Amino acid sequence: MKHSTVPSKPSTADGGMVWIPGGTFAMGSNDHYPEEAPIHRVTVDGFWMDAAPVTNRQFKAFVQATGHVTTAEMIPDAKDYPGAKREMLKAGSMLFSPPSHPVDLRDWSQWWTFAFGVNWKRPYGPNSKLKGLEDHPVVHVSHSDALAYARWAGKDLPTEAEWEFAAKGGTDGMEFAWGNELTPDGRQMANTWQGRFPFENTMLDGYERTSPIGSFPANGYGLYDMIGNVWEWTNDWYMPKHPEDAPKACCIPENPRGGREDGSYDPRQPNFRIPRKVVKGGSHLCAPNYCRRYRPAARHPHPVDTSTSHIGFRCVRRERQEAT
Repeated sequence: MKHSTVPSKPSTADGGMVWIPGGTFAMGSNDHYPEEAPIHRVTVDGFWMDAAPVTNRQFKAFVQATGHVTTAEMIPDAKDYPGAKREMLKAGSMLFSPPSHPVDLRDWSQWWTFAFGVNWKRPYGPNSKLKGLEDHPVVHVSHSDALAYARWAGKDLPTEAEWEFAAKGGTDGMEFAWGNELTPDGRQMANTWQGRFPFENTMLDGYERTSPIGSFPANGYGLYDMIGNVWEWTNDWYMPKHPEDAPKACCIPENPRGGREDGSYDPRQPNFRIPRKVVKGGSHLCAPNYCRRYRPAARHPHPVDTSTSHIGFRCVRRERQEAT
């Protein structure tokens, strides 16, 4: 099957992909968060990328074909979480629960809760369902869940450099994927948070949570939702800043637990040696007063074992353009 190079709408039926030509670009930013620095030149080869994040419809097909059980559906192993309260060792996922009033923005526990019985099939609570969300990005998936899907589909997860290059859509030096204005002429270009996070969402973009893929304009390569909607897993281990000679994920040796010793673990939780991967793109929870990470250069660390209601993924295939 030939894949369209610039689809008019992402296909949820055949997993439509877009060809991303290789090139050299300025990766990172010196003007925002410290983990994005320094700007450095990176070259990537051409590759295919999913036109949109993997949807609930697509992930359901994968689960039906393989019997895959996601991390959020499994009871955590106590030996991986020394000191954890026994009553917390239950299957579940991180769920955004907005407060009704202003809170201390330094305390994320004011709006995040580990909710039992929440998973990709029950995204808003143990009694919720996927009806009406078939074409929304799948959420509550860990890194291993995303990688399992990618391998089943004959694909892979993107490196951080591939993801950022693709998100720019053929531009370089712009703050956002579409230019230097967040809302050019007042137009909402992505599913992000409008209002005062985390208690007031004016929904100027029309959505309180995730949105169906293709609800906002594609970038210059024909990719949808590279910014906002859901964060997306990459295959790169997190480091606190970009080294000038940043190694790529394929070339980084792993330790027995699958992480690195130079920042891929969360220093705030020394007892839990859970390695972290880079997620990109921001989500519907990114707001000007809290998280300005709705930019191609933005990056964030996330533990590989932890799923949330605002992280999904898309896949890549590293083949020549004439591949079918």
